[in-house]
Amino acid sequence: MENKSNVTEFILHGLTQDKTVAKACFSLFLLFYAAIILGNLLIIITIKTSGQLNSPMYFFLSYLSFLDISYSTVTAPKLLYDLLVEKKTISFVGCIAQLFAGHFFGCAEIFLLTVMAYDRCIAICKPLHYTNIVNKHVCGWLVAASWVGGFVHSMVQTLLTIQLPFCGPNEIDHYFCDVHPLLKLACTDTYIVGVAVAANSGVISLSCFVVLVVSYAVILVSLKTRSSEGRLKALYTCTSHITVVVLFFGPCIFIYMRPSTTFAADKMVSVFYTIITPMLNPLIYTLRNGEVKNAMKK
Repeated sequence: MENKSNVTEFILHGLTQDKTVAKACFSLFLLFYAAIILGNLLIIITIKTSGQLNSPMYFFLSYLSFLDISYSTVTAPKLLYDLLVEKKTISFVGCIAQLFAGHFFGCAEIFLLTVMAYDRCIAICKPLHYTNIVNKHVCGWLVAASWVGGFVHSMVQTLLTIQLPFCGPNEIDHYFCDVHPLLKLACTDTYIVGVAVAANSGVISLSCFVVLVVSYAVILVSLKTRSSEGRLKALYTCTSHITVVVLFFGPCIFIYMRPSTTFAADKMVSVFYTIITPMLNPLIYTLRNGEVKNAMKK
């Protein structure tokens, strides 16, 4: 790295250069981050301590909450700090570490959301065989596969980026280190790397999205034979997950399933999937789930 690059740190432009707006954003995002930590911790503690919430759905939900906390922590503390300081800098090593962690937790969450769709599909379509198909052993392997998938994806993105030479300028028009803004700063042709990065993200996002669509298509087809009450109950349990999938996948697809280019809207879209969605997930799963609300009361 030292032979190829003479950049030792990057300067982040952050969300805004206006000090008044920055102070307002600090108060708002501090509130959001506190809600992410407290809300998701409450879900984890409730599931781990409640004897009622022992189905695979809640096992996966506890890991989703853990990923939400981890994913938002990659960017939120640095964002909050930078909103209060004049010069927003991050070391080269710190930048690469942030890139790796962001893609690791983000991709692991994508895989876990896909696993949760599969879980709902088996629970609704094959209720009599559900406990045998999705047992504790299988649940453990599916979660482990999500972590491994996130690690492999993140390693590919990081290795593709870290081998590029950075000679200057060193200003990143973003509030955290990500692949596209860094490719823009590399002092070499990044077309092939950009295609590889987009392909890596695109294959994962598209394949997981196809699995999600197929899972819910199978669920909808299977509901035709159910009573109206059974259909409503099944759809009710799936609505929360579908909402989370749309909120998370939509911005991610916009950012990563495209060539190596940056848009003015990227910052706001990134705020949505790094902070807003992790904050909304606890509300979505608790407000629409009577079992979780009752367990929290107890």
